[in-house]
Amino acid sequence: MFALFMLVVLAVTGLIWLADSLFFRKKRVAVGKADPIWVEYSKSFFPVILVVFLIRSFIVEPFKIPSGSMMPTLLAGDFILVNKFNYGLRVPILNNTFIDVSHPKRGDVFVFHYPPDPSIDYIKRVVGLPGDKISYHDKQLYINGQKLDVNYVDDYEYTSAGLNMVYAKRYLEQLGDVKHNILIDDNSIITDFEAEVPPNSYFAMGDNRDNSKDSRYWGFVPEHNLVGRAFFIWWNFDSFSRVGTVIH
Repeated sequence: MFALFMLVVLAVTGLIWLADSLFFRKKRVAVGKADPIWVEYSKSFFPVILVVFLIRSFIVEPFKIPSGSMMPTLLAGDFILVNKFNYGLRVPILNNTFIDVSHPKRGDVFVFHYPPDPSIDYIKRVVGLPGDKISYHDKQLYINGQKLDVNYVDDYEYTSAGLNMVYAKRYLEQLGDVKHNILIDDNSIITDFEAEVPPNSYFAMGDNRDNSKDSRYWGFVPEHNLVGRAFFIWWNFDSFSRVGTVIH
């Protein structure tokens, strides 16, 4: 885990810098000795690592999209920024909230620790809030008995991870206050689903509805697993036109 690695490096460089400042530097100065290279490096790297650690832990963190489960909103290879402040300030590594700010809203694209294996980060869209009744029948999403509005946009083709061409249809879906695109593959067989979201949990789905392993398969996202809200695409090596896109 990169956060744990950064914390260890921060602690080591900080302790070296502190111990040298309190106990060793005066003796070296008195006899005219230069700083050892490991002390010099620690003093140089500690403030930089501290700033990066604080920014990544409490303000914003970069992520790379690994798969096509959020197409067409996010493509594999997109480098995105995630707002770490939005869902409350959390203790690094432990992920316990110590300052409550707000909670995920329906339609948010959010990053979270994958419930079956929290060492892995997932990104999906918030579909169900605590207490919501979610139904998915004939590739149509219902929330609390209300069918979501969807409108056909166009046909959509893409290459899957197995290098096969997939022919899907793109729809514009209204999810809460958010209008966003989803993909439906008419040739894919998906089992209907019904569930009620428990307290302090969220129901997540990918925008690529027929090619996303999400809450329909592994369950709900606990509040404790939240990482932050995705809001910006800052780079993509294969598609420069995506750079600067705000995520909805």
